Amino acid sequence: MTTVNGGISFWYAQEGVPAPREPLPGDTQADVCIVGGGYTGLWTAYYLKKAVPFLNIVVLEAKFCGYGASGRNGGWLYNGIAGRDRYAKLHGHDAAVRLQQAMNDTVGEVVDVCAAEQIDADIHRGGVLEVAHNPAQLVRLKDFHATELSYGEKDRELLGARETAARVRVAGAVGSSWTPHGARLHPVKLVTGLAAAVEALGVTIHESTPVAEIRPKHAVTPYGTVRAPYILRCTEGFTPNLKGLKRTWLPMGSSMIATEPLPEETWAEIGWDGRETLGDMAHAYMYAQRTADDRIALGGRGIPYRFGSRTDNDGRTQPATIDALREILVRFFPQLAGAGIAHAWSGVLGVPRDWCATVTLDRSTGLGWAGGYVGSGVATTNLAARTLRDLIQQDSGQSGPTDLTTLPWVNHKVRRWEPEPFRWLGVHTLYAAYRTADRRESTSPTATTDPLAKAANRISGRH
Repeated sequence: MTTVNGGISFWYAQEGVPAPREPLPGDTQADVCIVGGGYTGLWTAYYLKKAVPFLNIVVLEAKFCGYGASGRNGGWLYNGIAGRDRYAKLHGHDAAVRLQQAMNDTVGEVVDVCAAEQIDADIHRGGVLEVAHNPAQLVRLKDFHATELSYGEKDRELLGARETAARVRVAGAVGSSWTPHGARLHPVKLVTGLAAAVEALGVTIHESTPVAEIRPKHAVTPYGTVRAPYILRCTEGFTPNLKGLKRTWLPMGSSMIATEPLPEETWAEIGWDGRETLGDMAHAYMYAQRTADDRIALGGRGIPYRFGSRTDNDGRTQPATIDALREILVRFFPQLAGAGIAHAWSGVLGVPRDWCATVTLDRSTGLGWAGGYVGSGVATTNLAARTLRDLIQQDSGQSGPTDLTTLPWVNHKVRRWEPEPFRWLGVHTLYAAYRTADRRESTSPTATTDPLAKAANRISGRH
């Protein structure tokens, strides 16, 4: 079959691109201006408007709501958060445990809001299953499992090869770790439903309105300027497009494929009846889900970074990346060697220099931002939005500190990325090292992490 390449994502191919909303008609004023119509921006608008219904909130989106990572991701609603271990070092273990508990609770929060707002996003709470394929991965898996337990996740399960196969028959899997704090969903159904819910509350959304510059109390666009006491930057991987922010977060590329719908007899061989989201312990890791219409949507790194922090054009990805993802698919499930790949696409996610997600409100300027989720944004955006809500209410005198405003990721400062060409060279060298380490570990009988991966982790700041 012919593979559709790009067109934003497979999720939009299923649902169709929504009818465009009107761009900003000219200069205007608001109480809060949110830049970015993805999950972070829409969740923030939702919670602010629910908390303070009289607020005049304006959302500005360069393309259309969900054009970026919110409409292209793997549909993993799970409890992972970037930077937790670093926050434990900076603020103490107990502070990081509170952050992790907040993330555990966030999975249920998203599910509950979708039910309350009648957003049918194909949510299935099957948890998250992460598998190991070789001795080195199994050691990392056991260490990972023990670490998660130490952060209070007592309902996580460590599974052997036979128990893993009882859930999903991944070829060569020697063990896995499963957490109930995860769900599969349809990313576009979530973002379009959330945008509709926000509009129903009275929030104004202007699409086709790129913001060129953010400064205190001003969001500047080609069509006019929005003036507001609070300007919130919710642009994730597209942050480098804003004036003065080229090196703030790196737009890391990630690509996906979706198979044709698979027949019942194939699913009988694979299993996957629990519809867990599925990942692995490779350094250049993969992520997958069994979709509501019985496809496998699977992703991983393609070209990790484009020179000058450029982003892709409407989701097109390289043929070599499609082949590499198909190779992972068949390695996991050899019976799919003849399965058709219906769609391939790519997008970018925001990566801070220290790989730590952050939420910030500068009380002296009214500028706020959230992001740097490093691929864990489907749930983290919701926690970030509720935290921004509380920070604004605290700053405006409507409330005091809350459990969310005192979490360790609030107001965390990150240094900028290196200038080009060092940024491009560094990222590509690191991911070449990760891929080489994965290849070595796949054929090595030893249970130690490859030295190349250890060195790459230290240089990148991941660990």
